[in-house]
Amino acid sequence: MTTASTSASPSDLAVIHWADPARQQAFAAWLASVSPAHGLQPDTVRSASSDASFRRYFRIDAAQGSFIIMDAPPEKENCHPFVAVDRMLDAGGVNVPHIHQWDEAQGFMLLSDLGHHTFLSTLDVAQAHDAGNRARYNAALDELVRLQAVPQGQGEQALPPYDDALLQREMDLFPDWYLTKLRGLTLTAAQQAQLTQTFALIKAQVLSQATVLVHRDYHSRNLMADPTDPHARPGVIDFQDAVWGPVSYDLVSLLRDAYVMWDEDVQLDYAVRYWEKARKAGLPVPDDFGVFWHDVEWMGLQRHLKVLGIFARLALRDGKHQYLDDIPRVWSYAQRVAARYQGLGPLLRLLEQAEAAQGGVQTQVGYTF
Repeated sequence: MTTASTSASPSDLAVIHWADPARQQAFAAWLASVSPAHGLQPDTVRSASSDASFRRYFRIDAAQGSFIIMDAPPEKENCHPFVAVDRMLDAGGVNVPHIHQWDEAQGFMLLSDLGHHTFLSTLDVAQAHDAGNRARYNAALDELVRLQAVPQGQGEQALPPYDDALLQREMDLFPDWYLTKLRGLTLTAAQQAQLTQTFALIKAQVLSQATVLVHRDYHSRNLMADPTDPHARPGVIDFQDAVWGPVSYDLVSLLRDAYVMWDEDVQLDYAVRYWEKARKAGLPVPDDFGVFWHDVEWMGLQRHLKVLGIFARLALRDGKHQYLDDIPRVWSYAQRVAARYQGLGPLLRLLEQAEAAQGGVQTQVGYTF
């Protein structure tokens, strides 16, 4: 879920595009039924955003403030994970949207509004050491620590594990969509065998880490920020795919973001700040920061291989070509790690071969401990 700032003025329902007239009528009837209890103003409904799924989001004014409406057709979107994780995080004190109404059968939901501005939109991307940026990242790190302190839950309420099978499915997107379909490479049997060995090495490193609640997309487009107060707590959205997994995962999502890239000295500064906050909160991070940074590097490699595959799939299968613009950033993260550690040489060569026809590659240097 991404509720980015929109310049659209309040409009009536007819202006919002509805491919299905029956769903438009169902939405209007549902909105009329819930409006009185919340002081909603139906004639102010306008688009807030869409995301990479079939969900859409609208903003609506009320007697006091505004709300977000989720439109998630049940035949295309299962809202149960979103609801379950939202309630878990809400109970744990994380700043997530509060669910005011949910029509499970029709797929309409009324949520509290966490604001118009994404974290990304409030950053000064030209000034890495800007005081406002530092305050915002510190607030995001505090919220992450709060999120990671939420217990796993029991029985049916327990989050699924970030296990070997899930890690493998995610990394398989890299050869299937990025290498083969997007970049046109045909892997030899030897290359495929090397990639299998590399994936096994990455999984072993990742699965050895201590575990906490993992958002899985804790980054600058999934945090909502107050543009006037950089110290304010960010709102957390798009958490429905949460799992129980490696403690370094969400930090690397934030610091090695697919949408904004900071030099590694900046990443390290924030990583140390997080590590100190996490230790103080009793989270299971290593006692040695060097060990933790090593964990961040390997976890990030797994994530960035997955993201390369996802962005290729979004472009090729779903026609969302804007994600191609973010691939060079993600590729750079993966290439840097692959160049630093033993056992990753075959992966490095594949990464460089894939991008050689896209303008060449450049050897990167960075920090190891």
